Amino acid sequence: MLDETFLEAAAATLNFRLGHPVPLAITPDGSVLYRRSGARDRRSDLYLLTPAGDNRRITNADELAAGSGDSLSAAERARRERTRTVTAGIVDIDVSDDGKRMLVPLGTRVFVFDLDTNRSRELALGEGAVFDPHLSPDGKLVSFVRDGDLWVADADAPRPPRRLTHHPEGLEFGVAEFVAQEELDRQRGYFWSPDSRFIAFQRTDARRVTTVYVSDPVHPERAPDEFKYPRAGSDNAVVDFGIVSARGGAPIFVRWDLERYPYVAHVAWPKHGPLCLTVIDRAQTELALLAIDTASGATRELVHVTDPAWVDAVAPTWLEDGSGFLWLTEHEPGYALELRDPNGGLVREIAPASFGTRSIVAAEPDGAAAIVIASQDAREQHVWRVSLHNAAASGGSGAPAPAPEPLTSGGGVHSARADHGVVVISSALREGGNTVTAIARDHSRRELPSVGERPSLVPTTRLESVEVGGRTLYTAITRPRAFEAGKRYPVLLKVYGGPSAQMVLDYRDGYVLDQFYADAGFIVVRADGRGTPHRGHDWERAILRDLISVPLEDQVAALTALGERYAELDRSRVGIFGWSFGGYLSCMAVLLRPDVFHAAIAGAPVTDWALYDTAYTERFMKRPADNPEGYKHSSALTHAEGLRRPLLLMHGITDDNVHFAHTLALIEALYKAGKRAEVVALASTHMLTDPKQNFAREKLQIDFFREKLGL
Repeated sequence: MLDETFLEAAAATLNFRLGHPVPLAITPDGSVLYRRSGARDRRSDLYLLTPAGDNRRITNADELAAGSGDSLSAAERARRERTRTVTAGIVDIDVSDDGKRMLVPLGTRVFVFDLDTNRSRELALGEGAVFDPHLSPDGKLVSFVRDGDLWVADADAPRPPRRLTHHPEGLEFGVAEFVAQEELDRQRGYFWSPDSRFIAFQRTDARRVTTVYVSDPVHPERAPDEFKYPRAGSDNAVVDFGIVSARGGAPIFVRWDLERYPYVAHVAWPKHGPLCLTVIDRAQTELALLAIDTASGATRELVHVTDPAWVDAVAPTWLEDGSGFLWLTEHEPGYALELRDPNGGLVREIAPASFGTRSIVAAEPDGAAAIVIASQDAREQHVWRVSLHNAAASGGSGAPAPAPEPLTSGGGVHSARADHGVVVISSALREGGNTVTAIARDHSRRELPSVGERPSLVPTTRLESVEVGGRTLYTAITRPRAFEAGKRYPVLLKVYGGPSAQMVLDYRDGYVLDQFYADAGFIVVRADGRGTPHRGHDWERAILRDLISVPLEDQVAALTALGERYAELDRSRVGIFGWSFGGYLSCMAVLLRPDVFHAAIAGAPVTDWALYDTAYTERFMKRPADNPEGYKHSSALTHAEGLRRPLLLMHGITDDNVHFAHTLALIEALYKAGKRAEVVALASTHMLTDPKQNFAREKLQIDFFREKLGL
């Protein structure tokens, strides 16, 4: 019998993610502002933890907006889809540099909140939708985008907002294009100068980009949403940046070789340092860090990086005094942490590539250390304080640099944000549970309180390594809690398998749904093969120009190795399932390796890479014209006639990332080949957030595998 009580709890809590604090800002006095929803309520309130340990709720959406609820524009809904934001209420805030004023957007309404008096007021911003509002660093102005132009309003005076730009027909100002938001991790399209006098804004010409229309057949009375979505090999938006005074006037436009570097991956405008853009070429084999002369728009190159496969988008972290910036340079083992001078020259290596630095959180205010994310084990992630000084800095006569200081330990996956000398660490723990801990300037620690539910299941999961062809593959294996020795169990391979994501991580609660499936009569296996992150340069780039052969080979190898190690894995009854890239891999598994996989569930699968976006697809596959055989072999449509195992396709009909067209194309190819698959069309986007839908999905998947694998 399935424990439906557990499944209901998992669905209602978004797999036990609701109710945990989410840090949003750190104020100059060391206080931490954070949002927190209820355990089963997605509407988040705003809270504050002081350095003295006092914790209080600041406000919520009902108090600010008089219970009007969330009213989101199409652009805001799309932005939240890009950021995978599933909560409502207070989602984002801006805080002024002095920590006294806060901006709180609520759907189409914008509020300014005084943190000293706990008083708020709604800004009257005129007619028309308000998108991406932000507070100037000095707290005096509020900026936003309306109808493709930048506007500013006074945060204090009730004067009408002022329009700063006037975009020509066919262009748009201040909004990051789709691929920047979805694939380059840049959600914003404009940025304030540290002195609040200027705004750097994106200018976008998307007239040659394919327009897609995402309709909702559940509501045929609604017009389709229009998106500029560049499919692999097609035209991208033409993107550059301008700089405009917050007082208005003609903007200055930044000049660089747009033909050579069409992608803008990062924008940084430090307090003491130049405005910087990280730009990348279309093939993503070349990167340049550009410093901008804001008076003229001229650029100079600080760093230049090339790689024959692809480069990773790296952003500078400037020291507070402007004396240089931190940078990551990739080598075979990983990334070396470097200190560079204001012109981009290497000053010294701070931590070697073998240390396992993954990202830079912040440089500490005194310039003595950096907070970084690092681990030598891909299954873990830790927060470290790394000294920026060494003997060479004082002519070789000083004491050696202090050893890096771990701020987390004991396994788990930890992330952080830091500002004003305070570090806030969010932890998914090896022993189970989640915590958020603020480390104050005096090194004292205080936990941000959670109201999240803990799962009732304790996974039996074991992390194991297998050696295959000279490679070490990381795996996770979850057996039923009522496991019987000598009995053979059907196997479910739970996959993602693509670049930039991992399935095998060292935190217990990540496997509670695996345990639910295992208790239904299966052994659940996960594996991370080549192409997944944090295993070195060559490991990640083994998938170049072919997104299926190596990932599928390593999944099969891991499954085979575990089957040989443990007789209880019945390899004559193997199912595979996953979502997004995992859905793609599941679909291809039964098409290409029916000798190994006997049933598959493919959720929101990419079925033809020619239908997916430019920045992601071309990074790994390059353009279709330059790799026709790779695209052909990697397409599920090519292999449709090979289907001879049960396949269930699940897809949200309003998915604006992996469009429903992918599943429709495969259905058509299967039909023409005389084959068929089961299909569930969901009234959802790429994210499945409705608790009832999630509950139904898990039950359906278990029922499908029980039937098809003879359980």
